[in-house]
Amino acid sequence: MAIELTDELIALEQAAWTEAQERRLTVETALAVQAAITAHAEATGQPRYEVEHDG
Repeated sequence: MAIELTDELIALEQAAWTEAQERRLTVETALAVQAAITAHAEATGQPRYEVEHDG
């Protein structure tokens, strides 16, 4: 089953990947992505690791 992600979560993940590829990923960005993944998982009743893995 495909996991539906919010536009905000997708944007955060894209920003994190861009920063990582440019070797400038910050702790703040990584924590923001993790918090958004956790919040999305809780809001949709899905395990966090599934949202993170499949998203």
